[in-house]
Parts: sequence; C-alpha cells; structure tokens
Amino acid sequence: MFFLYNLLLIFAGFLIKIIALFSPKVKLFVDGRKTVFSTLSDKIKASDKTIWFHAASLGEYEQGLPVLEKMKSQFPNHKIVLTFFSPSGYEVRKNNAIADVTVYLPLDSKSNVRQFMKIVRPDMAFFIKYEYWPNYLNELKKHQIPTYLISGIFRENQLFFKWYGSFYRKALNTFEHFFVQNSKSKELLLQLGKTNVSVSGDTRFDRVAAILQKDNSLDFISDFKNNQLTVVVGSSWPKDEHLLVDFINSTKHPVKFIIAPHNIKSEQIQELKNNISKKTVLFSEKENKNLSDFDVFIIDTVGILTKIYSYADIAYVGGGFGNPGVHNILEPATFGVPIVIGPNFSHFAEATALVNMEGCVSVSNQNELNDTFENLIANEDIRHEKGHICSTFVEMNKGATDVILRHILNENLN
Repeated sequence: MFFLYNLLLIFAGFLIKIIALFSPKVKLFVDGRKTVFSTLSDKIKASDKTIWFHAASLGEYEQGLPVLEKMKSQFPNHKIVLTFFSPSGYEVRKNNAIADVTVYLPLDSKSNVRQFMKIVRPDMAFFIKYEYWPNYLNELKKHQIPTYLISGIFRENQLFFKWYGSFYRKALNTFEHFFVQNSKSKELLLQLGKTNVSVSGDTRFDRVAAILQKDNSLDFISDFKNNQLTVVVGSSWPKDEHLLVDFINSTKHPVKFIIAPHNIKSEQIQELKNNISKKTVLFSEKENKNLSDFDVFIIDTVGILTKIYSYADIAYVGGGFGNPGVHNILEPATFGVPIVIGPNFSHFAEATALVNMEGCVSVSNQNELNDTFENLIANEDIRHEKGHICSTFVEMNKGATDVILRHILNENLN
C-alpha cells in the first residue's frame, strides 16, 4: 500500500505543477516549497533542539496557538518549527512572532520526509486537529519521537473507520497521545483499540478567551463607528453578501456596517462596493477621509478582523450559505456579541451549540435575515442577552490547553 501511495504522490506532485501554471493559489503552494529545505538549514543548527508543530491552514494554526505558546514558554531552549500545508495559512502567518522557523510542509514523499527529519530532528511533534501524512508519521515512529494530536476530532465517515481504511489506521499508531475535542471522538478511537486518548476539549476557546487580554483598539474603526450601533460582517462570501447588501440598502435604521470579505480580490471588492447604495469606503482608500461620514466600511485587507469584532454590536459570520459551512464564530462570541449565520453549520460543534442556546441565530433566506437584523437592531435587551450567552459559552469551555500541557509535562519532565 505504501508503494501505491508513494506512486500517487509522484503523480500528484507532477499534476500540481501543471495546475500552478493557471492558478495563483496553487502557484504559491508550489513556489513556496522550493526554498523550504534551504530555509530550514539556514535557521536550524546541528546543535539546536526543536519542537515541531504542523497546521493544515490558518484555522488550525489559531487552534494550536495556545499550546504552541505554552510549549515555547516551558521549553525555552528549543526552537519551534511551524509548518503549514495550505497557502491560506502560510501566507497570512509566515511572519508570526511565536515560531522560530515557519515554512510550508514539503509534500509527503519519502525523500522529502527523510530530508525534513534530518534537518529538523524534533524532540516532539504536534499535529493540530487533523492531517495524517503516512510517510511523516512513519518516520516519526521509526525515530521514536513523541507525537501528539491536539484538538483532534473524529467522525464515522473518515477513512479510519471504513473497512478499506487499514492503511490510514496504521498511521494512527504513531501517536503517543490523542487529545480530542469530544467524547464521540474518543469512542471512535476506542473502537480501534486506542486507549491513549483524553477528551481535552477545543483549544480554540483558550485562544479566543486570551484575545480579551490584548489591546484590540483600532483608531480608524473608532472613527468610523462614531458611537453608533455597528454590524460587523466577517469572512463573507458572495452568497452572504447578496442578502446582506439587500438589507443594508433597504434598512432605515441609523446603523453602521463593517464588511470583511473572505476573498479580497480587487474586482470582487469593487463589485461589492458598487452594489451598495449607501456611502461606502474601502480600507485601502481610508486615508485623509472623514470616516464618520460613511455608512459602510469594506475591509480589503487581512489580519485585523478579530480586533474589529470588539467594536461590533451585532456580528454576521459568513460561509454558512456554502460548503463546508460557517467560519469561526468564537471570535465575536468572546466579545459578547450576538451572532447571525447562514444555514450550513452542522459540522461545527460550537455553532450548533450556540444556535441551540440561542446566542447565535441561523437564517436561511432574505426574509429571515431581514427579520433577525430588525429584531436585534431594535431590541437592546435581546442583543445583550444573546451576547451574554455567547461570552459565557466561551468562558465555560476554556481549559483544553492546561489539560494538554499537564499530560505532556508529566511525560517529558518526570
């Protein structure tokens, strides 16, 4: 099976290079990997001790950040090596201040894996949530390197639990310990005979709770808000924006809107702006503007949405009208903001929980969106009640990082 897997990897690597000729995102994926080994060699000496964290993309990075920060504090003499699989993670966080080295993960070929492990030589390895690369895991096991899965989540439809999934089931033998988000994941692993499992919860709660301790002020957002009720739209897609623009254009309430689209391509941003009839300004055009004069602020940049949520009276989180579904609702939740989302959220435990608790409202069409916003805008008590549900939900689910660290420190320091 390994032979077939490695053969498919060779074919995939060739195919990706062809696709890169036509896709800017895939080109980043290919070009970003060309200098990985030289970067690693430049930044890691033979005498260095390292700890390796791997995140598929941006969401997994944010999820693993609390553990990464704690490990860096507990092991100050180790260099932290952070790898990303996706450009949407690497390109946004390649200049992060927490890791000592941040690179793309080379494709899971035998030669890449051997070279990566020869340079990095990690004392420990952490995979965040998912991504099980057989050659990397096999090499980690071969060298007896303690490997952990943090904030893992397992579902019955994954390959591990199919009759034909033995190849991937063997990959799970690498892990020293599985720290999973829920009891269902633990039950599924127990069915495979894995007893080295702890239900630690989701480290994202620790990450978003810590945001409250940071300086989240943005002067230009304060100027725009100008003490008026403000709706913040985060990570929106065109299907979200179609409904939102209709409401923005028609509402008579004196409300400000901040829109941070998921995709900030200039043509899509301009189309969004053109569809809005109210006075609108882009982040890229904000200089020398009296921002308080505008009704809508479109954020055509990345990296500041979390801080912007701190100014929200109501939040709309996008993605819920597409697949796989809604984006991260925990960031607005931690600020105690009532949240509106689209109908596709069932794959996300935190969204399902908050909808059931009524801190978050799911809408399926234009009328439902209009009615929900009208209700939230007109009723301060309802806003505060739903916002309190959201912030309490985050507070009550903290602690996954401490569970993980206690276990790892007991194993490695005793």
